Amino acid sequence: MPPLTLDDLDLRILGVLQTDASISNLELSRRVHASAPTCLRRVRVLREAGIIARQIAIIDTARLGPTLRAVVEVSLDRQAAEDYDAFEAYICEEPAVTQCYRVSPGPDFVLIAEVPDMAAYDELARRIFKSAANIRNVRTFFSTRCAKFEANAPVHAKASR
Repeated sequence: MPPLTLDDLDLRILGVLQTDASISNLELSRRVHASAPTCLRRVRVLREAGIIARQIAIIDTARLGPTLRAVVEVSLDRQAAEDYDAFEAYICEEPAVTQCYRVSPGPDFVLIAEVPDMAAYDELARRIFKSAANIRNVRTFFSTRCAKFEANAPVHAKASR
């Protein structure tokens, strides 16, 4: 599929859906000032193009019980492309790791992991970091408070693709 050029209506639709994807198409059309059929067609095109990758529910994990969020820096011994890919595939299989970023400069990866408590983090760290042969260094920070968490991407400027 060729790159998709987004116009102002597409950006308004994305902005609204990022805030609440559970609204009806009729409500979406009202909020973005477009007809319902136009919104339906635009959302379908955005999904087919992969711009809307998926719709999810964001859960307030604190309401489910105690949660310890760890921000983990990982440096690898070997940094060939296949080493990065292998670590990424390995770590993305771990359910407690909710985010994984390849970064530069500094460590090779930054991970976000969520576990119930320090004992669970210790078990996680022993299981995933001690058994991986290519890890040089692991440095972990524990979140004491979350001042902001947003899953929204900025859609206020012209975008393509």
